[in-house]
Amino acid sequence: MYDLAIIGGGPAGVAAGVYAARKRLKTIFVAEVIGGQSTESVGIENWIGTQKISGADLAKSLEAHLRAYAGEYVTIKTGSRVSSVEKTPGGFSIDTGKEKFEARAVLIATGGNRRKLTVPGAAEFENKGLTYCASCDGPLFAGQEVAVVGGGNAGFESAAQLLAYCKKVTLIHRGEDFAKADPATVASVKTNSNFVALTDSEPAEVKGSSFVSDLVVKNIKTGALQEIPCAGIFVEIGMVPSTIFAKNLITLDPLGRVVVNTKNQRVLSNGQEVPGLWSAGDCTDELYHQNNIAAGDAVKALEDIYYWLKAQ
Repeated sequence: MYDLAIIGGGPAGVAAGVYAARKRLKTIFVAEVIGGQSTESVGIENWIGTQKISGADLAKSLEAHLRAYAGEYVTIKTGSRVSSVEKTPGGFSIDTGKEKFEARAVLIATGGNRRKLTVPGAAEFENKGLTYCASCDGPLFAGQEVAVVGGGNAGFESAAQLLAYCKKVTLIHRGEDFAKADPATVASVKTNSNFVALTDSEPAEVKGSSFVSDLVVKNIKTGALQEIPCAGIFVEIGMVPSTIFAKNLITLDPLGRVVVNTKNQRVLSNGQEVPGLWSAGDCTDELYHQNNIAAGDAVKALEDIYYWLKAQ
């Protein structure tokens, strides 16, 4: 029986693992890989304490930090995907399909995956101008023309960031208005002379040679196509949380995210705290998704987990 099971290997999971080791909690750490979504980024400039680092190097750094502290307390199981978590009389049973682990407490830190753009050319130009993180990759396109796909809060927040240093930002949105975005943010972004919004529109094709050069956009109502010159395309069409293994354990929100008490990261199911269960990072209903926020939420959770375990 472990004190704690940490599920997920991104910044949240690793931060939790390091703190669990320092607090000498007997922990099982289960993840497919260590690194999280940012491993896909060519350059991360907002990881505090590091001016710039590639996604691949960030993953190596996270794993090295975890393994340096793991010692006799944190058992690391990579290459494993959790298929289910069940409540037991003594805590929880974690099943990977190959192994089962028992733990008194569980931290779900499985993150999620950006909803992918699936038009022709999108896969070929991913990380070659097409990206899913304006915070990570935006500064690489300073002084250039870019496009943002998505007219919700994430799309407008990305546009606002990009307008600080890009020559022109064109936002493509399927709807005829921006009802899902914060009105104040929309109003602020639209006042910028370097911003253009195309409504009732969707991407039809990504073009380029070695890197992105153009985005073909289709008007949904008329079928008309237009080609927008751009060096970068930032996709903000939603995220799919990696929480399917927990759907029989707790009630997820309508988007499939784990609902938490933001004071301590305890999991809420139907409005009630679930004893012994915490969650942190992009798999939760946290409003903002950033590496630093995920790591901070996980540290917050570990502080609470530690005192909860000692009180049992």
